[in-house]
Amino acid sequence: MGRKNYLIEGLSGTGKTTVAEELHRRGHHVVHGDRQLAYQGDPMTGEPTTDGSHENHLWNVSQVRALVADQQEPATFFCGGSRNFPTFIDLFDGVFVLEVDLDTLHRRLDARPDSEWGGGVPTERSRIVRWHATKDTVPTDAVTIDATAPVERVVDEILRHCRVDWSARL
Repeated sequence: MGRKNYLIEGLSGTGKTTVAEELHRRGHHVVHGDRQLAYQGDPMTGEPTTDGSHENHLWNVSQVRALVADQQEPATFFCGGSRNFPTFIDLFDGVFVLEVDLDTLHRRLDARPDSEWGGGVPTERSRIVRWHATKDTVPTDAVTIDATAPVERVVDEILRHCRVDWSARL
């Protein structure tokens, strides 16, 4: 989709969807990975599963590859979380991980609407808190972005790190 492709990752509640919406509002090309690419699958094989846990939240790798290969846009931002990011992270020109402190994470998860497990399903919440401490479910070789700042500043920081000729927008 983009001549340059960027992955914006982070735990649930760090602001990936909000950043995607702000990038889109500014006219950037965005792929909402959690909406467009995600499915529940076995992390080892990729085979679909009915287990709806965060540990089985995967992206369709062939779809990611196809989207990256299409270079109609100057840049595309893939926003969302995926447990199988190691299988396609090499396709991206840059990777960003949104980070927040634990209090902010809890506050954001508590504020989610019931349709998005408002308040957090206890087993999922405990996993997210553990992952927050260990950082073992997000890319390590990435630019860390403080996502406690207002979304406009978060997006400004991401764009500062991107090497894109924005005048080439179609």
